[in-house]
Amino acid sequence: MTIRGAAYVAGIYEHPRREIPDRTIFEIHTEVALGALADAGLTMADVDAVFCDSTTGMGAFSLVTHWGLRPKYFDNTETGGSSYLAHVGHAAAAIAAGKCSVALVTLAGKPRSGAGVERMSFMPGPETGFESGWGVSGAPHSYALAAQRHMHEFGTTAEQLAEIKVAASIHAQHNPNALLPYAVTIEDVVNSPMVADPLHRLDCCVVTDGGGALVIVSPEVARSLGRTNAKILGHGEAIKHTDNGRIDLTYTGAVWSGPRAFAEAGVSVKDIDYASIYDSFTITVLQTIEDLGFCEKGKGGAFVSDGALVAPHGILPFNTDGGGLCNNHPSNRGGMTKVIEAVRQLRGEAHPAVQVPDCQVALAHGTGGSLGSRHGSVTVILGQENA
Repeated sequence: MTIRGAAYVAGIYEHPRREIPDRTIFEIHTEVALGALADAGLTMADVDAVFCDSTTGMGAFSLVTHWGLRPKYFDNTETGGSSYLAHVGHAAAAIAAGKCSVALVTLAGKPRSGAGVERMSFMPGPETGFESGWGVSGAPHSYALAAQRHMHEFGTTAEQLAEIKVAASIHAQHNPNALLPYAVTIEDVVNSPMVADPLHRLDCCVVTDGGGALVIVSPEVARSLGRTNAKILGHGEAIKHTDNGRIDLTYTGAVWSGPRAFAEAGVSVKDIDYASIYDSFTITVLQTIEDLGFCEKGKGGAFVSDGALVAPHGILPFNTDGGGLCNNHPSNRGGMTKVIEAVRQLRGEAHPAVQVPDCQVALAHGTGGSLGSRHGSVTVILGQENA
């Protein structure tokens, strides 16, 4: 069974606030859910499937109870930052199988204001006891290992990594809701304080409260809504783990998830007009670009240089909302916002300064876990309604 054309993203909503001390996790889930349903022209009464991860503690279980729904289908998949891209594929598959017709997918979190249920998905693992003894106690340390190895193997430089932050910041200045709505230079990045060598503070994503939601519907429902929707063309998932210590830090799970999504979508990298790429750190973007096939392995540093990622006319316009590096990374799960901005681009609803002309095919990719240990990669390809 293929999900190509079996479902559409009909509603999107991103919470406008980046610090929300006056709301509970459930209130944020509710606000974004109602926002996405309103965007689609639907209501809670239309929802027959609910998708969420552990940001509520019990995922969809908790949301269904809070909202008083009786869905026919639910999914509590937890893969950290890639969870919400997995939910897109899972919802499309459920719709294709006739299990549901209107799937509501929601995210909410409050890591910035320090309240609510927050879990770091890359910990723990079977090797955690060994890793933590050597100082690998959080995301920056683990991603720094991957960055160091890439530099050693391929000559990647700190300045090349900084190009990714610069591109994201150029886009963020057009987003009034971005946490960091201003442009930075390569010098700003490499001169910012070192967090975990070779990653500087500005190589790292922001920490925000907030959330977002998607409404994914069957073709029949999509046709009845009278609005522009984004067709789900392809989806791929993969887990990369430590292989009992025999881990190569120079590649990610995108080497498997990407080809699966492209094959199902029936497109290639040459067809991608816009890419939302998970940007927990600058090294995450660089390795993902290589692994998805936009350039050869080891050539990512050269590829991202000289404005290649800057919209609207770069070689690969990316993260036009500012991404996790500048805009929003709610609950440490940036996959949701990656899908939202891809849909905006396909609808022609991105900010005019960064809107890709005639955007027909968009890619969204998430990384959940850590490049330096174990992680899950999910790739989703979306197209305009007539794609």
